[in-house]
Amino acid sequence: MRSRKWPIVALLVIVSLPVALGAQGRKKRPAQPAALRCGNLVGFQVLLDRRGFSPGQIDGRPGANFSHALAAMQSARGLPSSGRPDCATWRALAGDGSEPAITTYTVTRDDLKGPFEKIPSGPSEQATLATLGYESALEELAERFHASPALLQQLNPGALEEGRAIHVPAVAPFNEDVKPTFDQDAAGVTIVVSRRDSALRATRADGTILFYAPVTTGSVHDPLPVGDYKVLGVSWHPTFHYNPELFWDAKEGDEKATLKSGPNNPVGVVWVALNLEHYGLHGTPEPGNVGHTESHGCVRLTNWDAARLAAIVKPGTPVHFR
Repeated sequence: MRSRKWPIVALLVIVSLPVALGAQGRKKRPAQPAALRCGNLVGFQVLLDRRGFSPGQIDGRPGANFSHALAAMQSARGLPSSGRPDCATWRALAGDGSEPAITTYTVTRDDLKGPFEKIPSGPSEQATLATLGYESALEELAERFHASPALLQQLNPGALEEGRAIHVPAVAPFNEDVKPTFDQDAAGVTIVVSRRDSALRATRADGTILFYAPVTTGSVHDPLPVGDYKVLGVSWHPTFHYNPELFWDAKEGDEKATLKSGPNNPVGVVWVALNLEHYGLHGTPEPGNVGHTESHGCVRLTNWDAARLAAIVKPGTPVHFR
């Protein structure tokens, strides 16, 4: 994309206290995580995430993001890179170790207090909001634990109430209020973004992968600009300057607008600027769409993966679009 993405915000869920996790009622419930010879899909996704091979949103379902992350991990460990979950891969991920894939978290009053506000779809309406925060406690907790809201509902039928211990993926929690600090072990990394498998790889000088994540890389209208670039800087909780002249699909009558920061900002919580005008690596308000939908050319990650990326890049870090 020749500009930062202005997507239609997903997860339009407004709830009151207590928050209903099982409010879908008459709708078909999500399928249970598939059983495998070794482990299960949620377990594989959690273990990949913990070892730096992000499957994107943890949802307990098969899909391209999961298979690509699994294949990358298998290749890195010298296993056949089939992209399929098998017992050898489960053992390589220490799936039979003592740390479970699912843990418990006790819901706090702060988790439920909000403010939660529905995000309108248009940029001019979004620009009237003081912040582009979460729309519900369910959305906030799902993002904290890298999960889909549907998976949290599946794991925790009933109401989300203060003091309740809920089941969540056992990953490093994402906190949109905590700015990442640079990881000194990441010195000398190179970022490679691949259109072929819609993935970002942070590689060390010896070629080993420090971090892998699924990405959205562009569209027919705004293809990823293949080339070699570098990082200019990292912005945490950036504002977003919408300019309809830079969007092929802008609506007639759209005007320039400045949108406040927040996890539901069009570029999420992180903007990694490149020496390529209007292009960057950034988060998204639609984690479930990463790797599955088109963008306006920039490289979009889940907010938690964008935060990980922000901790391993700095001005001058090479970025290659392939």
